[in-house]
Amino acid sequence: MERIAEITRKTGETDIQVKLNIDGTGSAKIDCPVGFVTHMLTTFARHGLFDIELTARGDLEVDQHHLVEDIGIVLGQAFAKALGDKGGINRVGSCLFPMDETLARAAVDLSGRPYLVFEANLSGLPLVSTEASFQTDTVEDFWLGFATNAACALHLDILRGRSDHHKIEALFKAAARAMREACSIDNRSLGQIPSTKGVLA
Repeated sequence: MERIAEITRKTGETDIQVKLNIDGTGSAKIDCPVGFVTHMLTTFARHGLFDIELTARGDLEVDQHHLVEDIGIVLGQAFAKALGDKGGINRVGSCLFPMDETLARAAVDLSGRPYLVFEANLSGLPLVSTEASFQTDTVEDFWLGFATNAACALHLDILRGRSDHHKIEALFKAAARAMREACSIDNRSLGQIPSTKGVLA
């Protein structure tokens, strides 16, 4: 059974379409006006081996908050839809990801109970490029939108690090690999819901 979902979200602030294949090869086709977000989503797809096609537009004349948060919301909705009743999955996953001076930790439980712990120790200063800056405070908004709509308990921590770029990127890589493990099928429990309750919703 293919674990694929397509989600469209259009509001007065953003217009986002995403197509997700959980059992992909890491392909990413991202059309987003915020370059750093494109970089992070491409990284997330590659390390999770998820195929992601995403087009996003938003009210950047206000700031980046609405767009970045809503991308997290839509991606979380796509995972929830593609996973269905979650029969046969591992359910939990974790990863320690080193990136130069930075060490990131991600742990996820696709429990049906949304919760986010986010301890990234970011400076709050924007990342500046020749095109535009990136509001680093929106990273937590992204992951809150994702965890709430994927209905997962997600813990993201930076254990050490200096560069905000490295901290954020290492978190996306760690989260991708944790999600990859959690979404993977356990051949010993095919079709079984990994919960004593019999449901994960």
